[in-house]
Amino acid sequence: MELLKVRGGNVLSGEIQVSGAKNSVLKLMAASVMCPGKYTITRVPGISDVYVMSDVLRELGAQVDFGDHTLSIDTTHADKYETPYELVKKMRASIAVLGPLLGRFGKAKVSMPGGCQIGERKLDLHFAALEHLGVEFEIEHGVVHANAPKGLHGGRVTLDFASVGATENFMMAAVLAKGTSVIDNAAREPEIVDLANFLNDMGAKISGAGSPVITIEGVEHKDLHSVDHETIGDRIEAGTLVVAGALCKGPVTVSGFKPEHLGLALQKISDMGLELDYHENGVTVKSDGKFKAIDVQTLPFPGFPTDLQAQLMVMASVADGNSIITENVFENRFMFAGELVRMGAEIRVDGHHALIQGVSGLSGAPVASTDLRGGASLVLAGLIADGETEVSGLKHIKRGYEHYSEKLQSLGADIELVKTDE
Repeated sequence: MELLKVRGGNVLSGEIQVSGAKNSVLKLMAASVMCPGKYTITRVPGISDVYVMSDVLRELGAQVDFGDHTLSIDTTHADKYETPYELVKKMRASIAVLGPLLGRFGKAKVSMPGGCQIGERKLDLHFAALEHLGVEFEIEHGVVHANAPKGLHGGRVTLDFASVGATENFMMAAVLAKGTSVIDNAAREPEIVDLANFLNDMGAKISGAGSPVITIEGVEHKDLHSVDHETIGDRIEAGTLVVAGALCKGPVTVSGFKPEHLGLALQKISDMGLELDYHENGVTVKSDGKFKAIDVQTLPFPGFPTDLQAQLMVMASVADGNSIITENVFENRFMFAGELVRMGAEIRVDGHHALIQGVSGLSGAPVASTDLRGGASLVLAGLIADGETEVSGLKHIKRGYEHYSEKLQSLGADIELVKTDE
């Protein structure tokens, strides 16, 4: 077993470059299945989710090579439309192959996915959206059987919730549907725009990505072709590193992402009493280590991202006053709060609200990662805790952060990766 030993108290300073966006590259990889060809995706993070998705594509018959942050994907001979449970159970994003498989083969068999246990994240929205394109579903023994017996046709859907996954699957399937398709109340995340740009470069006709209404004009298989594409910067990793710089005073410059992709999040973090300087390709953060209480609720983009809620809770735990964080996206996203309490935080969870009474400081303790963002946030807590913090469950962190401890070390953090016999 591996764990991180974090010794708190060091000031962080310097410049750090974020990796390509996890939540974008996985969907770009899935989209490559839509059309036989050779694809090159650059600025790809070396994280476990990318390796899992690579194996999913190989199971579908694609050839995948990964090195030097570059993916080479050849889907010329991809001839399967079924994803195995042993891979899909590891990663929620594997459901993203559903839309591309339907577009290419008119059918798909996808095991119900796994991933972080931060909420049920049911697939009902995916199914309801795709049914408007002529897709029929049956679920047997944990396997989704999807079929478009009369072929995919254009359709219009209004999503009950601006689901990123449902928007992506509908958008990808609709590319090869006959006629025009429209998504109302579509997700507006930057990763949606990145996927739409990738698809349009392939020959798709998508407009409105990044707005609540996306229109897709269906094209023929012959109209699609291979592309090369660079992934956008990971805004969630950027936000995590900004919080690290704020907690540990800085100045820390986080570069390689568009600040507008974190508009409200950076505003809320700034409102807690630190200084942010914006650049074209990043921000610089510095603080005196003293923070104001905050009231924030997570919402789909452009709201405050649920993936930065845990990081903000670490800041709130040592802020002056009482903070309230309301989680509107995932019902189990406060699991990590109990681990933060082990370090001396005063947090009370009431339904989808977390009430945080700021304390003067945290104390190092053995803690376990409960999910991807929670694990990364426990490391942040260790950076300001008195004494040593041991963070276990690193598999969660490795799902979404490339060289996380090394990047923090480069800024001056005292972190050691330890392998144990347990």
